[in-house]
Amino acid sequence: MKQFFLCLFPLFILTAQEIDLKTDYNKFEYEIPMRDGKKLHTTVYVPKDTATSYPIILSRTPYTVAPYGSEYLKANGNNYWMAQEKYIMAFQDVRGRFMSEGTYEDIRPHIVNKKSNSDIDESSDTYDTIEWLLKNVRQNNGNVGMIGISYPGFYAAHGLIGAHPALKAVSPQAPISNWFIGDDFHHNGALMLIDGFGFFRSFGKPRPVLTTTWPPGFDFPTPDGYKYLLQAGSLAEIKNKYYGDTSKFWNDLFAHPDYDEFWKSRSVSQHMKNVGPAVLVVGGWFDAEDLYGTLKIYGAIEQYNMNNRTSLMMGPWSHGGWVRSNGSRLGNVSFGNKNSEYYDTHIREFFNYYLKGTGDLHLPEVSAFESGSNVWKTYTEWPPKNAEKKKIYFSAHEQLSMTPPNDKSGFDEYVSDPNRPVPYIAEISNSRGKEYMTDDQRFAWQRPDVLSYEMKIANDMTVAGPVTANLFVSTTGTDADFVVKVIDVFPDTAKDDPSNPPTVKMGGYQMMVRGEVMRARYRNSFSAPEAMKPGKVELVRFTLPDINHTFKKGHSLMVQVQSSWFPLVDRNPQQFVNIYKAKTGDFQKATHRVHRSPQYQSCLEVGVMP
Repeated sequence: MKQFFLCLFPLFILTAQEIDLKTDYNKFEYEIPMRDGKKLHTTVYVPKDTATSYPIILSRTPYTVAPYGSEYLKANGNNYWMAQEKYIMAFQDVRGRFMSEGTYEDIRPHIVNKKSNSDIDESSDTYDTIEWLLKNVRQNNGNVGMIGISYPGFYAAHGLIGAHPALKAVSPQAPISNWFIGDDFHHNGALMLIDGFGFFRSFGKPRPVLTTTWPPGFDFPTPDGYKYLLQAGSLAEIKNKYYGDTSKFWNDLFAHPDYDEFWKSRSVSQHMKNVGPAVLVVGGWFDAEDLYGTLKIYGAIEQYNMNNRTSLMMGPWSHGGWVRSNGSRLGNVSFGNKNSEYYDTHIREFFNYYLKGTGDLHLPEVSAFESGSNVWKTYTEWPPKNAEKKKIYFSAHEQLSMTPPNDKSGFDEYVSDPNRPVPYIAEISNSRGKEYMTDDQRFAWQRPDVLSYEMKIANDMTVAGPVTANLFVSTTGTDADFVVKVIDVFPDTAKDDPSNPPTVKMGGYQMMVRGEVMRARYRNSFSAPEAMKPGKVELVRFTLPDINHTFKKGHSLMVQVQSSWFPLVDRNPQQFVNIYKAKTGDFQKATHRVHRSPQYQSCLEVGVMP
């Protein structure tokens, strides 16, 4: 189970290379006082070489800065190149976690107008930490950087808000931006069940005293998480069986089922104004957790800061894959080169330039790996300004077309049964892996409760930027989920990859490029949910996270539509009830129609590169 949550939120990642810091570094542990008197435990590694001064790079984390005491960290992941480049490395347990005092709060809101020293947030704790480090850590050159992946990326992003003058460069990597709209535990209001269940069984447990150890996680009694969580019942039953009132996060879910001020106040991107430090935002196109946050925070910095020094790097990576793998493949799909070397080169260049004043900066405004063609591209902005807006329409006979439909009463329908939901992977598993982001979708294509539309690609077509789904739907129920998946179908003649198991056949492989869920009750507002009227045709419009993918000549572009994605996403009862209070009897079958007529033109809106 510990392996599962590390998959979600990595800080120290094992790679093929490690450095034992004891050889070249001295280790210090400090209890740094904040403005309200609470002390945050911070471990600092300082180069033994005293011939020069060094910049500080700070990482703040809720996942422990272990090892504590006399034992030294074995540097790997981001810490590996930091040690090679001889940075002073500071790692901090955030407020209320492990050895730091105070009360922990998930994605703590930023306080815009602080009136006293008791008004603390992650920005103020960052500011106070940097101020103390500059005054008390010897050999520092007065320049500070920040870095972090996932939750630590959230804290790095908060360092940009009212930044300390000495904070010169920050790299938020896969940062959390909004936990209701698109990051981690909700997507468009739908709960990402398997992530939340596994993660908060450990992370969400209260901490009675300062501690250096992790609380135990959940040990599934079966390898079949689909069956186990289905039999566990509704969200209310899951909470009663496994959480009770011991997890604050699960209590918050039940208290705030819609996008109210609780969630709005925790959105980070709204505060990305007056950003002073240079910024390098890093993310992966196949990040199952925080692809939304990566793109949202970069976009907000660009929107609110006319003269910023901000770059975006998007590679063919899963969550943290730029330091967890060589970036050459994900699951069954190969991306060619060792693409993580691209990251390693530029991250060193970025921090050396801004913190040491050495080297040249060759970092493009946007570096975006293009899957399908498997090449790196550079752009002056994202999405690319020369991407032409086009619509891809749902048509009769399970076809996609670039021309509007002409069937005056055209529709396709399926019966969705929440007691037999569509799985998100074909394999038996009790943890959400990262490979499903590129998995073969033929198992879903075969089901009667999944609609599939397909279009043969005559010439290479590169789709770059967001994908917006416009679904004109009707239902016999009063609520529904709609999952849209964009898929690259390989030709039947595609050669098998010798790196894959022999059972994986690439001929006809349906590679998921992007998938997203929309809870229909939020079709008009995330704050004010509305029931659907049985039989009434309504527009459900939502945006899938961006892609940068070339559909090669001879391949096909496929779109699948379904109404469950279990246990990745919690089940919708298909009745307009409070899903967090739903009972077993509330889950009912419903027939959903997707309309494709001149009046109701269901389609995808995409950006196509010339």
